[in-house]
Amino acid sequence: MPADSPARATARETIALLTGAAGFTEHRPPSHPLPPDGPLGWAGYDAARERAGTRTGEEESVVYGTGVVGDRACVLLAFEFGFLGGSLGRLTGDRLAAAYELALTRRLPLLALVATGGSRMQEGMVALTQLQRVAVASTRLRAAGLPQIAVVRDPTTGGGWATVGAGADVVLALPGAQVGFAGSRVRPADADPHAYSAEGQFAAGQVDAVVPPGELARALTHWLRALGPHGALPAAPLPRARSAARLPETGREAVAAARDPRRPRAEAYLADYFGVRLPLHGDRCGGADPGLLCGFGLRADGLSVAYVAQCGTPTRPAGYRAAARTIRLADRLGVPVLTLVDTPGAANDAEAERAGAGAAIADAFAAVAEARVPVTTLVIGEGGSGGALALAAPDNTHVTADSYFSVIAPELAAAILKRPPSETGATADQLRLRPQDLLELGFARSIVS
Repeated sequence: MPADSPARATARETIALLTGAAGFTEHRPPSHPLPPDGPLGWAGYDAARERAGTRTGEEESVVYGTGVVGDRACVLLAFEFGFLGGSLGRLTGDRLAAAYELALTRRLPLLALVATGGSRMQEGMVALTQLQRVAVASTRLRAAGLPQIAVVRDPTTGGGWATVGAGADVVLALPGAQVGFAGSRVRPADADPHAYSAEGQFAAGQVDAVVPPGELARALTHWLRALGPHGALPAAPLPRARSAARLPETGREAVAAARDPRRPRAEAYLADYFGVRLPLHGDRCGGADPGLLCGFGLRADGLSVAYVAQCGTPTRPAGYRAAARTIRLADRLGVPVLTLVDTPGAANDAEAERAGAGAAIADAFAAVAEARVPVTTLVIGEGGSGGALALAAPDNTHVTADSYFSVIAPELAAAILKRPPSETGATADQLRLRPQDLLELGFARSIVS
């Protein structure tokens, strides 16, 4: 990447890009000087630090303080890659720990602008253990319900990626940035460079979005609004029904209406429901399910709502893991959740089994069951067995007129019962899967029209 690329901007240039005229107030931790040439007595370390300071104008590889992004106050910390490769030493750890503590004390979101090569060799294990300090500080912020957002710049590798970067609630990346645990000089010679890029990490579900520098301030303003902190917590309003379908007379009609390709899908509901959508991407385990949409959104009335929406395809393990991640984040931050159910069922191919389908579905059930925030569900199409029920809120599920929900698809039920295909319709009636049946059975609270 060229040296003048926005992803290689200095720490202060990156902060100024986001705070603009609102400005930035720098903070510094109490001074605890290092012994000569650092804790290891590494010959030439003091001279290297002095040269780095002269070159960058900084005292250490991290700058931190308070600022305003858009209209939201936050704590910002930015790595200066020009200072010894943005590496982490003991004094860096002092600054990182102080930044997290500042966010905790002032109850502000933490915004980390990361560009680092990892832990500082000249300080040995003293440098490496700074990662533990970061982990402890980050855990305290999570426990306090305060959001953490990371913007990974070029490059973001080593322990800085594995703590400040990948450990954030939301991870945005600048285009073309090198991102990965292994830096360019320590990875295998034949390694695919795409896997260590912002775009490759997005494809693998490790990054939520790749955002050009010119769009970064706007994106972060939306994220800071969506993640809070928030005040009183209402339940998510029900979306409007996007179809004028009448109630089906038979089970067969209900299934046909839910499977009709002309029926409105999740995208139509979400576009109508939100003024701004902020997607969360991937399961943080190397996978992403394009058939399940997750994220946070801002409504025209200013309410922030987290969403999990199935798109009519079999939901894959990565989708359930992403859903659980989204619901737990919303629960921790005090944001209501909306789920849109629409799937013929969980993916049941061999690849899904190898990817841990059962465990992923179980975790989605647990995330919904554990949620302290209101979870509201609207069934907008197919409700296929446990793969759909995993994302449905107990006692707060609603249905549309062109939906159904069933313990099993009527075709599969007929096959299990050794009935001919001609009896599939009668089997659908027996399953009582129509919207009005679901209301009568007490599963659905209402039919949204």
